[in-house]
Amino acid sequence: MASSMNGMFPGQQPPGAHSVGGPPGPAQPGFPGSAPRAQGTSTLVDELEASFEACFSSLVSQDYVNGTDQEEIRTGVDQCIQKFLDVARQTECFFLQKRLQLSVQKPEQVLKEDLSDLRNELQRKEALVQKHLSKLQHWQQVLEDVSGQPRKATDLPPLGPLAFLEQASASLPPAPLKPS
Repeated sequence: MASSMNGMFPGQQPPGAHSVGGPPGPAQPGFPGSAPRAQGTSTLVDELEASFEACFSSLVSQDYVNGTDQEEIRTGVDQCIQKFLDVARQTECFFLQKRLQLSVQKPEQVLKEDLSDLRNELQRKEALVQKHLSKLQHWQQVLEDVSGQPRKATDLPPLGPLAFLEQASASLPPAPLKPS
């Protein structure tokens, strides 16, 4: 898998990718803690970082703060943002390609991930249903206290993720049998 991550890490260049250039210059001051890049060894991650730094720099640069030509400032900022968006699209495309390769080489892995996502979503929705049921029971209790008429235990909805469907299907007539 490490060999399939071409272009994302130092020393690797993805096919069709282009280099951003050298270390940050006076127009692009580096962020504190960012390591200088060697000339020509740029990766997509480095390009994304550099384009983000350029966007940020253009917004806080003294040239733009003291500038009087608003159209020039807007054009410069728009160019920086467009460059960042282009590199972000390239990065997204890279990961989509890797995802496609994974789905072809190991389809069971993709199915496991999808199954895990569905289980997590089901758990989240079950928790949400339980939360709403507890609120419903609370407000039913408040209504009961206000009206002074206790509810019967049979009036309460059954608990569970499919309780509504079970209750609704119980009132339906049986399905007719198909002639063979």
